[in-house]
Order: sequence, then C-alpha cells, then structure tokens
Amino acid sequence: MLDKSTFTPHGKHLIAGEWVAGDATFSSEPAHGPAHDYSVGTPALVDAACIAAEEAFWSYGYSTREERAKFLNAIADEIDARGDAITEIGTQETGLPEARLQGERGRTVGQLRLFADHIVKGDYLDRRHDKALPDREPLPRPDLQLVQRPIGPIAVFGASNFPLAFSTAGGDTASALAAGCPVVVKGHSAHPGTGEIVAEAIHAAIQSCGMHPGVFSLIQGGKRDVGTALVQHPLIKAVGFTGSLGGGRALFDLCAQRDEPIPFFGELGSVNPMFLLPEALKARGAALAEGWAGSLTMGAGQFCTNPGIAVVIDGPDADAFIEAATKALEPMGAQTMLTDGIASAYRQGRDRVAGVTGVQELLTSTCDNRNATPYLFATTGKEWMDNEALGEEVFGPLGLVVRAADVDEMVTIAKSLKGQLTCTLHLEDGDTEDGKKLMPVLERKAGRLLANGFPTGVEVSDTMVHGGPYPASTNFGATSVGTMAIRRFLRPVCYQNMPAALLPGDLA
Repeated sequence: MLDKSTFTPHGKHLIAGEWVAGDATFSSEPAHGPAHDYSVGTPALVDAACIAAEEAFWSYGYSTREERAKFLNAIADEIDARGDAITEIGTQETGLPEARLQGERGRTVGQLRLFADHIVKGDYLDRRHDKALPDREPLPRPDLQLVQRPIGPIAVFGASNFPLAFSTAGGDTASALAAGCPVVVKGHSAHPGTGEIVAEAIHAAIQSCGMHPGVFSLIQGGKRDVGTALVQHPLIKAVGFTGSLGGGRALFDLCAQRDEPIPFFGELGSVNPMFLLPEALKARGAALAEGWAGSLTMGAGQFCTNPGIAVVIDGPDADAFIEAATKALEPMGAQTMLTDGIASAYRQGRDRVAGVTGVQELLTSTCDNRNATPYLFATTGKEWMDNEALGEEVFGPLGLVVRAADVDEMVTIAKSLKGQLTCTLHLEDGDTEDGKKLMPVLERKAGRLLANGFPTGVEVSDTMVHGGPYPASTNFGATSVGTMAIRRFLRPVCYQNMPAALLPGDLA
C-alpha cells in the first residue's frame, strides 16, 4: 500500500508512457487541504497522444481477450495498491467523505474486473455463422461469418461528480480498453491529483503487462481548445462524456461536423421524475417522503440519477406528503459541493425555479460559497406544462413537487417530459391500472424504469442501462454503465469466404 503521507503530485501529463510537463500550469481548487500546480493541456499534447494511440491500436486492437483481461485486472490491482493516496487527495479535491471515495474506488476496480470477466466469456462478440450453401438454387450462398471488432482510439472526458468511477479509469475507459481500443483521457480540472494517481496505476499496469505505451494517455486541464482538438482529431473514432448539457452538446456538434463524423456517447442531464400513484401515496406517503429526502440529498444531490421531481395527485394525501418531505429535509445541514462552479450553478438553478410564476417555495435556506442546502418547491400540473424551464435539471439537492389534478393529467405530464435516465413509479396493488396507463409513456422517456424504489445510484451489471432519449444521453441505444457499454466501441464486421488463417482470432 502506497504511504499516503509521502504523496505529492508531480502535475504532469502522461503521454505514451512518458510524464510530460507543459509550458503553463493551473492550480487546483481543493475543498480543503493544500492546492497543487498541474500542467495545462494543449492541442499539441492531444496530437501526440492520439498518434500514439493509433500506433498502439495495431497491437492492442489485435490482442487476445485473455491478454486484455489480464491488463484490466492489473489496473484494478494497481489502483487498490494506491488506495490510501487516492482517498487522501480525493477527499481534499472534492470534499467527498472518505467512505464515499472508498466505495467509489471499489466500484471502479469492480467494473474493471467485471469487464475482464465479460470479455473472457466472449458473449459480447455476437459471433454468427451462415455456412456456405453451394448447391442452393437459384444462387449459391457464400460462407459468412460475423464478429464485433474494436473501432480504434477513444476519447474520454473525466466527469466532475465521479472522480473515479466516471473519470480516468472509469466506465468509459474500462469498456473501451476491454473492447480493444486505446484511450486518451482529458482529465477534469476539479480532481487532477486523483486523476494523476489513477494514471500512474494504469501506467504501471501497462509496463507489467508489456502493453504498447500509447494504449493510454492522460492530458490534464486545458481550455476548450483541448477538448475541441481531442474530439476533432482524425484518429479518434468515438467519444465518451459525462457532464453538462451545454458542454456535451457543444462537443456532440463538433463530432458531427467532422469530415468523418464519429459517435459521441454523452450522458448529459436528467430530472429523474417519480410518479406517486394514489394508493401508494395514501398508504405510505410519509415513508415515501423520507425516502425521497434521503435520495434527493445523497452526495449533496450530485448524482445524475438524483430524483428531482415528485408528481402526486393533488389533495390531502399530497399535502401530507409535502409536509413530511419538508420535515425530513429541514434538519439536513449544508454539504460541500464538488466545485465552486457547481455550487454557483446550483444557486442559479434555485433562483430560476423560484422565479417561475406559480411555484411555491416550501423550504429555503442559505447556500453560499461551496456549500449546498436542500430546497423544496411545489407547483401545479398546469404550471409545469406551461413552463418548460421547470423540466430542466438543477444539479444539487433541489426537489420540486408537481400537483397533478388527476391521473390523466399525470399521464399528460409524463408525455411532456424530455428524455430521462430514470423514471419511477410508486404504487400499490390498487394502482395497477393507473400504472398501466403510465408505462407506455415512461418506456419512451427513460432508459431505466423503477417500481417502489429510489434511483440514486447505479448497479454495475449485465442488465443495467444508464442512458436514455436526449438529453439524458446523445445515443438512446447505448449505456455508459454495465457490460453492454462495451458495444459503443465495437462494430460488426462480416467475413465472406475468408480462409481460416486470415480470420480474427475470435473467429478462427
């Protein structure tokens, strides 16, 4: 185990196996503890990393699944070996508690190992074989074989809200490496020290496994020109991104405007509405309110699956639910947000919601600097549908209760939703018919549907879908969590009458 007391960041980029210092530096802005200087990324560094990634692809893209599985497990081992140092600087940079960082590290290494197991099994290859029918009339059929093949170098943007699980060696990187694709990561400036340590772990695994050094590079910091250069580099074949709608949409448009357009797999934003049906609200409204308050404020509300909207049928049961939710949220103190920018955006979102006609303020308190307290508002179904801004994500512990006149208006509200990561139904047996009215709508709106639960948090598994129609994500057929995420970085190739000696190893 690395001695955390001796760790001091060197602030360099990792480019094709070499730690490289830039001409300029930026200073980190930790929630607590010392600030450190890090090199600023440049388009020239992007070019060097992408060229190295393309060179690495000619060996890594044709490596065996067993070799890549060994590499993924080695990365997991190296990250765990640096666990204390990661926790120390991660808590300083983000303000997240130690338990959260340790849990997120467990998820990060867990998904690396999950992908290692997944590719060894080989099911993801979707191998198909139509044997030749030389005597078929009126025309013979050739021998046809199909398998999924890696597409080439991948760009990954580190996320602000998950310094480990969605960043340097997070789900995008793990699934791309599992597929056989080298990765160039643009680290997030909110946690550069955490990114540096994880990059050191990947570098150590590259060396121990004898991989081409260009299989992974990390570029720290940098302005918009670095992100632009990365997504527009002709050697990059796809992009993985988790972040804001504005930033993600700008990068998505750049990908589409390339001479060779490439897929942009962006997870951008979601309000994750919950629909509390009448019998459930009557039977356990207070418990649902308490559960919602806990889910809404977990991690200062900085989860992409944070359930920001609760839709209820207006009446006494709705009044009781709102009273219980207010009571549950009132004693919750301020929590440190991940960055000053996120805290500022949270305050702006609060002001935007509070300024809408017909919105009632139920719970307000002070939110200053980098600290966030929960806010609770209520409005009617009519006001919701008349004000599109109420359906926009506020990243933080802000809840909005929408009072629908009846179940039909609840369905109309559901139809008005934009794409979501999750939608939730809270229901009892007596709500089944109302649930049947909502299900066809919600299936078209979200990638994950829940019953009688809260969506905050995502299980990393074979069946998980973390994506949805725009703006939840830019590709509704993909997921950024779970083993199906590997499909983003593969494409099917058909081999016709190909001699066995020339077939890919996964088909030969």
